[in-house]
Amino acid sequence: MEWIAAMQQAITYMEEHLMEEINYEDVARHVHTSSYEFHRAFSFLAGMTANTYLRNRRLSLAGREIVETDAKITDIALKYGYETPESFTKAFTRFHGIAPKFAREESAKLLLFNPLVIKITVEGGKSMDYRIVQTKEQKFIAVVRSFQNEIINDEENHDIPDFWGECNDKKLIEPICNLRPEGKRDLYGLCSPTNKGADTFEYGIGVLIDEDTSEFDFSEMQKAGYSIWDVKPGTYVVFDCIGEDGDCIGDTWAKFYKEFLPQMGYESEAETDYEIYFEKGRSGLFCELWIPIRRK
Repeated sequence: MEWIAAMQQAITYMEEHLMEEINYEDVARHVHTSSYEFHRAFSFLAGMTANTYLRNRRLSLAGREIVETDAKITDIALKYGYETPESFTKAFTRFHGIAPKFAREESAKLLLFNPLVIKITVEGGKSMDYRIVQTKEQKFIAVVRSFQNEIINDEENHDIPDFWGECNDKKLIEPICNLRPEGKRDLYGLCSPTNKGADTFEYGIGVLIDEDTSEFDFSEMQKAGYSIWDVKPGTYVVFDCIGEDGDCIGDTWAKFYKEFLPQMGYESEAETDYEIYFEKGRSGLFCELWIPIRRK
């Protein structure tokens, strides 16, 4: 899929249906992709989720309508999808910085949020290090949990970092790390693709199962909450995520959609992507990001 064209098509669809009860899943169906992949691509390309875009556009238009018409605020609230005046007031105040009842005062300042246009600007003199790797079938043992699609790229959501923290606190990572020899205890953050219509994806924290992994009784490990995660052979583009925290992962995903895909003749593949957190990584490297791709 040509993501730039698809995302602009998605924006056009959202603009044409702003007054209807639509969300990112409806938009994903319109551009013929899974809700998970659409949500991820849109959020990294646009810098916000599709649901945030819809909400901001509606609140911007609602503010304009309050100022330019004599319509009742309760009627405007219903028009823009808010079931109660209280919920509208809360959202409006958070967005514009003032309550709706003050919006008609001469000194009131409202926030304008115009329709988004996604553009890719190619500039010279910049480098983006990557490598293309052909992988064989891989198998992992991992702690796995399901998450809602809409948490992707939501700056206020910490579900996945909290999952890492919970696994560390409950000492769920140590037993699988101990299956590997010292020096080869790299951790993988595994992220599943989803089927069309699914509203969740799976994320796992695990280690590779290969000839270096000690034998274990899977039935016992399963009772302790672990799962086997299989990854098919495929083509991956690999990026270094340089930084002190997980923000660099989001930055790298954005570069993947904005720079790599438009220029390199590949498209994303609906297979497992993952981060590798090295036991002995080089200075400044937060993790490696492995993204499945295929030739157009």
